[in-house]
Amino acid sequence: MKYIVVLGDGMSDEPIEALGGKTPLEYAVTPTMDELAGKGEMGMVQNVPAGMSPGSEIANLSVMGYDPKTDFTGRSPLEALSVGVEMEPDDVIFRCNVVTLTEEEPYAEKTILDHSADEISTADADILMDAIRAAFNNEEFQFYTGTSYRHIMVWKHGRVSPLEPPHDHLTQVIGPWLPKEDVLRAFMEKSFDILNNHPLNLERAAQGKRKANSLWYWGAGTKPSLRSFEEKTGLKGAMISAVDLLKGIAVGAGMKVCQVEGATGSIDTNWEGKAQAAIDSLLKDGCDFAYIHVEAPDEMAHQGHTMQKVKSIEYLDSRIIAPVKQAMEDAGEDYRMLILPDHPNLLRLRTHVGDPVPYVLYDSTKERKSLARYSEREAMATGNFEPMGHTLMERLLQK
Repeated sequence: MKYIVVLGDGMSDEPIEALGGKTPLEYAVTPTMDELAGKGEMGMVQNVPAGMSPGSEIANLSVMGYDPKTDFTGRSPLEALSVGVEMEPDDVIFRCNVVTLTEEEPYAEKTILDHSADEISTADADILMDAIRAAFNNEEFQFYTGTSYRHIMVWKHGRVSPLEPPHDHLTQVIGPWLPKEDVLRAFMEKSFDILNNHPLNLERAAQGKRKANSLWYWGAGTKPSLRSFEEKTGLKGAMISAVDLLKGIAVGAGMKVCQVEGATGSIDTNWEGKAQAAIDSLLKDGCDFAYIHVEAPDEMAHQGHTMQKVKSIEYLDSRIIAPVKQAMEDAGEDYRMLILPDHPNLLRLRTHVGDPVPYVLYDSTKERKSLARYSEREAMATGNFEPMGHTLMERLLQK
């Protein structure tokens, strides 16, 4: 038996007037997911425990079978694992986005326009992070390039402080959301002076792109300690994702991390490459389990792009799930597949909420026959509900 999780990050939403009162998941054309919903089990699952932030780090740990209430030590340390950062137990690791702020006002009076600086490329971001490293790196603070707008700072023997995700405050004046820790705030202010008129940002502005003109800290935490996925489940697992957070979780869990050329974390990602990486891991490389994470629906919701969110869900169906399903069948492999989002990302808010999400649990050896549409509405109508997301993995694996 092979086991597959297909995670459409932020895929769930609420009914939208522009879509005729349907959610993006209902509106999207998804024949493969609908087929599997009709032949399998559909229901709702609560991936974000009460009282915890509805971030992808919390929700994806749940989906992978880890209880966030006991296994979560911060988002940034998980991302740091992905880029090979060495950590001591008392080091504090921060996610630092390169973001777009307005330019004219004093720093605290600026408005945040974009948490991703027009989804800046990793190559461009690395040039800007070189300037940051030249200015700030020392024995106490080190900066590392991640993927696209997502980067890492390590504060040796530092302090954890409450910080706000930038995507939660788009179009807002930043003053109320700046760090209370003086050293972090000073880094952010100085980063604007370094980045705003950097030659690369001037070139980006001339091309009509948004400048990546400031750092923004969030997601602080300390060195994680996850139980090995293979020790926990008895299965050799592979992670297919474009984002450092998921790759870092996989590193921490001792899973194989598949590097897919052209995987971007947005709608222009290499969909076929990600599907093929999962297929190869399962059919050629001896893996029993594949976790296919797709960031595009979440990113499109953060950007407020309704039809692009719909399209990303359709791509997930036609360019990931359909070819993986076909490959398993062509190989004569029995398989179980779990399809779900980690959390909703509401286009109305352009950020995450912690509500339950719809899942499909399909077993190729136990097909039933019914007509269904994979959607929030139909999943709720089943009455099936998993109150603790990390237990759904046990059901997938029939533990």
